[in-house]
Amino acid sequence: MQREAQSVPVRVYQSDDHIMIAVPMPGLEAADISVNISGTHVVLRGAERGVGQHERDLLLEEWRIGPYCREITLPHPVAGTLANATYGNGVLVLSMPKLKPGETPTGADFQLQPIDATRGERVGHSGKAIKPKTTAEHAKKHR
Repeated sequence: MQREAQSVPVRVYQSDDHIMIAVPMPGLEAADISVNISGTHVVLRGAERGVGQHERDLLLEEWRIGPYCREITLPHPVAGTLANATYGNGVLVLSMPKLKPGETPTGADFQLQPIDATRGERVGHSGKAIKPKTTAEHAKKHR
């Protein structure tokens, strides 16, 4: 039985050059999480997990292990291709560089890459200079 995606609460905050989003998505693995960024629009999805969770004789169900979906409109356009994402302790954190006036928004559509069973990331940039970087390049540097 396919269940309707549940909305999840978010925290959206900013610095001078980034917009960050933190969203709880408990019970997932990194590969279950996908992100779509387009200008000022972000869509976060988490696939349903938990084999047999619908067959249990539940007495109280206040949350499920997915599916999750949340759409957010940002107050400022961002560079989606340079977005960094991490998932750990059941929380997804997305950091996106703000665009300067006149810059063209770039979109991104990605799934997190697993680091281990309950942690994952996607690296789009590194450092204060906001230089493009891939998750593989980041992992090679930190081995």
